[in-house]
Amino acid sequence: MTKEKTIRVLIAKPGLDGHDRGVKVIARALRDAGMEVIYTGLRQTPEQVVGAAEQEDVDVLMLSSLSGAHNHLFPRIMEELRKRNMDDILVLGGGIIPLDDIPALKASGIREIFGPGTDTRAIIAFVHENLTRREVTP
Repeated sequence: MTKEKTIRVLIAKPGLDGHDRGVKVIARALRDAGMEVIYTGLRQTPEQVVGAAEQEDVDVLMLSSLSGAHNHLFPRIMEELRKRNMDDILVLGGGIIPLDDIPALKASGIREIFGPGTDTRAIIAFVHENLTRREVTP
């Protein structure tokens, strides 16, 4: 008999953004959906975010930015993931991100961007449908 590994999600707030109400709502929804959720807290550097993802051996990395620094921080995180050969992690973004910025963020490796008001069920479904890093254990 095999059992699927519990999905491990790291939620991070890179940069100087001090607002985390939304990520706490998402963290609770993911937890209630059976995922293991780790929240880094506020004001993390890209290196701290990737270090935490590596240490926690996560399947999903969710980034949130409300400060407008997403075009700088999100690609730096993707570069750091590639440097550490961690590009098999499903990376998602969210926050206040203009539609015009989304194509470049996706080109950097962010799989999807979720804006304010996104139904948490849509985020959960996206994770289940797009996660490729799943392991099966005896």
